Amino acid sequence: MKEEKKDLYEVLGLKKGATDAEIKKAYKKLARKFHPDLNPGNKRAEEAFKAVNEANAVLSDPEKRKRYDEFGFAGLDPNFDPDMARQAARGGMRWDAGAQGAQGGFSFDDLSDLFGGMFSGGFSGGDFGGDFGGFSGARRSAVRRGESFRTRLSLSFEEAVFGCEKDMKIEHLEPCGQCGGSGSAGAGVCTLCRGKGKIKKRRTVHVTVPAGAEDGQTLTLRGQGAAGANGTPAGDLLVELSVRPSTQFTRDGANLRSETGISFAQAALGAEIEVPTIDGRVKYRIPAGTQSGATFRLRGKGVPGPGGRGDQYVTVHVLTPQNLSPAQAEALRRFDSTLRAENYGGGSTRAKAG
Repeated sequence: MKEEKKDLYEVLGLKKGATDAEIKKAYKKLARKFHPDLNPGNKRAEEAFKAVNEANAVLSDPEKRKRYDEFGFAGLDPNFDPDMARQAARGGMRWDAGAQGAQGGFSFDDLSDLFGGMFSGGFSGGDFGGDFGGFSGARRSAVRRGESFRTRLSLSFEEAVFGCEKDMKIEHLEPCGQCGGSGSAGAGVCTLCRGKGKIKKRRTVHVTVPAGAEDGQTLTLRGQGAAGANGTPAGDLLVELSVRPSTQFTRDGANLRSETGISFAQAALGAEIEVPTIDGRVKYRIPAGTQSGATFRLRGKGVPGPGGRGDQYVTVHVLTPQNLSPAQAEALRRFDSTLRAENYGGGSTRAKAG
């Protein structure tokens, strides 16, 4: 028995009618939770990660989401004809998009098989004086595209932020060009595919990754999938992006976040410090009296995008000196004895140095 696919909204923990913002938020949370890099060797997490990405690829695309909402999974098939489905519904058949067929009656294939067996000429609108309009004509002229398939492309954090060009080597099966996918040539077996109808093909595909690409995002390369049988159009290649985490930055939409350490003297007196950014190190002046955990904003140092670049938010942490010499410890005690409540913003409680 074929396993029933789970509703895409349920995969993201949402209900039908969820807003674009809710979809984006749910996707980011789950993609981060099930990312293979954070769950090495966990097959269940890997499957969940794949399901979350597939759901997002549909629901974040307005056209795909519209077809899914109306027809279910059937509407996502590259060969699905929504006009034909609506025509069938108007003709009295109830279209079950989830089952990809007519419910409580016949599917399109059922009708073709039924009338094809009754009339040697096959099932066509002409056999019935045009009563079926263009139904069979549309079916007969429908083009069966080649298979679409999915692959994964690994990127560094910087490649995803700035975009890049990549050449990928892919391998897949596609209809044999000698026999058109039939497996036979003349009266015998096709010598190229040995009767299998498909051959293994290796090729290089050029991928343009846009600036600001995100982990789990899927790029669709039209016509780069498997070739169709008998010269019909090729399918698509779906490239899922896997972005390796950065050791210095975390991403928050178009913004970046990072942390850096400063000395007690720099925090107390203020100083010009060097801060790592995605563009390289830059100088930034922190004010006197900076507290540990304070966050500063570097404008325009975030992720590039259609609306311009985001910002970088830098959180500073005051480093406590260790392994003091006796002279240093004594100097620190003398300094500490000179401090008053107003040096701590007026606070009345202060731990006394031992």
